[in-house]
Amino acid sequence: MPSSTRRALATSAAAISLTLLATSCASDDGTTSAGGADGGAGAGGAFEPVTISHALGEAEITEKPERIVTLGQGSAETAIALGTVPVGIEEYPWGADDTGYLPWIHEAVEAEGAELPEQFTGGTELDVEAVLELEPDLILAPWSGLTQDQYDLLADIAPTIAYPEQPWTIEWDEQIETIGEAMGQPEEAEKLVADLEAQLADAAKPEYEDLTFSYVYNDGPGTLGVFLPDEQRVAMVRALGLTVDPMVDGLGEYEVAGTDSAVIGLENADMLADSDLVFTFYSDPANRKEIEAQPLYAKIPAVERGSVVAAEDQSFVTASSMINPLTVPWTLERYVPIIDEAVGHLDEK
Repeated sequence: MPSSTRRALATSAAAISLTLLATSCASDDGTTSAGGADGGAGAGGAFEPVTISHALGEAEITEKPERIVTLGQGSAETAIALGTVPVGIEEYPWGADDTGYLPWIHEAVEAEGAELPEQFTGGTELDVEAVLELEPDLILAPWSGLTQDQYDLLADIAPTIAYPEQPWTIEWDEQIETIGEAMGQPEEAEKLVADLEAQLADAAKPEYEDLTFSYVYNDGPGTLGVFLPDEQRVAMVRALGLTVDPMVDGLGEYEVAGTDSAVIGLENADMLADSDLVFTFYSDPANRKEIEAQPLYAKIPAVERGSVVAAEDQSFVTASSMINPLTVPWTLERYVPIIDEAVGHLDEK
């Protein structure tokens, strides 16, 4: 997705972490390693070497990873859920709470009594030296914007896993399964996927059935983008039982490679005329006021009647943008009430 939109995005999480980490043990260097028997790499089994191919190269992992560094989004959460708190993570200040960490990460690590990961600058200004100082034995970046040049530097430090095809486009279950494979815990990763599917299905309601939605975003006045069905925030809404507006099938000419979205422009806002609900987010109250003041935007039927699911809270926008073991429970308790409110306005159709 566009870098400006990416910047504008990403309790229950702690409870999930405690359950998954109940059999974990802390190592001398402050990391936490899983001791489950199912993954073949815990206390009951030897680590099986694995080679993972991806768009930028391949990673050969010959020993059980103990010092993991994560880039992009979602990988830190999955590593934690699999029993290893990373030694370092890419910082994400836009969605962070007062501690400087994404709240679901902070809550889960604090609940485990483990040491919080070091944070470093990522993105186009990736601090490779900071990564080097962390002495990682595995670098996870399957959902990131890692460049070939960055990858070449990181791969000299430790086995590094990038995205399978395009930046920022891996599907959520594949991300979890890839990380599980890299950590020698494929069966545990499969269980995480199944558990997330169950949580989302349980949150679905009969009144969501047959309702269509579009998930849109803006990069300022005059702009309008639509996320495609497999983009993670859209996949989360789909999993709740709503249906992506079929109009997305005709957006091929507007699709922007590597973004999982189509930029249709505000002049084509009428494409959303049949969407029962519109999901979106705003960077702040001023951005919301600016966008909603545009006549073409205001005339979108779902917007006009108030069938909009939108948020300005940075942490919530970030959490609802990705599906992983820590964000889903954290998001659902906040998401469902505002979806229900938007559904309530459908009587005004």
